[in-house]
Amino acid sequence: MSRMRGVNMGGWLSQIDAIQEKDPEKFQGIDKHIETFIGPADFARVKSWGFDHVRVPVDSYLFFDDDENVIENRITHLDRGVALSAENGLKFVLDLHECPGHDFADATESPVQKLFSGDDTYIKKTEKIWACLAERYGASSHVIFETLNEPVAPTAEIWNTVKDRLCREIRRHAPKSAIITGSNMWNWPATYSELTPVDDDNVIYSVHFYEPLLFTHQFAPWISEPEIKFARGYPSNYGRGFTRKYGLLLSAGVWDRDRIIEEFKPVNEFREKWGVQVICNEFGVYTPVEIEAQLRWYHDVLSVLKKMDIGYTYWNYKNLDFGIISIGEKIHERLIQYNNTERVNIPILEVLRKYQ
Repeated sequence: MSRMRGVNMGGWLSQIDAIQEKDPEKFQGIDKHIETFIGPADFARVKSWGFDHVRVPVDSYLFFDDDENVIENRITHLDRGVALSAENGLKFVLDLHECPGHDFADATESPVQKLFSGDDTYIKKTEKIWACLAERYGASSHVIFETLNEPVAPTAEIWNTVKDRLCREIRRHAPKSAIITGSNMWNWPATYSELTPVDDDNVIYSVHFYEPLLFTHQFAPWISEPEIKFARGYPSNYGRGFTRKYGLLLSAGVWDRDRIIEEFKPVNEFREKWGVQVICNEFGVYTPVEIEAQLRWYHDVLSVLKKMDIGYTYWNYKNLDFGIISIGEKIHERLIQYNNTERVNIPILEVLRKYQ
């Protein structure tokens, strides 16, 4: 498979509460949102922009009940997405964004996620969900299954064990499908040094990149650390940085293109050692950050990914504070990059297409 280039469709079948928060007066309910937020024109637009895939995050609780039985009137919309991607010649990455016992967004505030607590219950629940999804879509050759978005386990060993189990369960029901899995701690590049390869020849490895977080997420309301509440440029020196869950040190020191190359070394070494394909399937900058600084960061990141033959999936296609398209986000309605009739962030789209 050649180097992949695509966009995330977050906020459609996942994180719907975050969409509602941006414009609660116009939110018509979960089912109406799923029905209308993404449609045929969106898949056609992604294809026309030159991308080759979409990554579609899926929150399991929206499509499965507490006993992991399918909610039929909901999952038909996932069926629709799989069909529309095929019609437009796009690969479809089905990303399990949240599963029983794991929510990446709550990982910094809560104790150990239940999926990684040693209680097998939640692993079995997630395996049951994957058995259903893999059986349902395994015959569709353009569908790729992603084990779990941004795992946050106490140790790499725990995550390596869980990810191997999930890969085996997917493979049981989808013998020919490609599988994506990544490293521990929000798929951070530094944790690649502890990632073990899956005993499977059809696996792609994912990494997420938002560093330096003090730049890319400055003033983002969902991050509680006080260090985030300052305006910062790029490139720059971010001093001591700050520490997140399980002692993960972020953003410290000087950040420029050379530093980004250094950060991706563990990923590139893993790729070369095992002869595998890697994709950076989340990266981006919080939309209100000064646009020229954003563009410098995007050029540096995308040029490094291309040099290392690492694919990419931009976060995000529409809304969620990172969208190429922003519609109904009141807090972003006056941003200059969206000042056109289609509300398309043209500068960001152009830099993404430059590195396809």
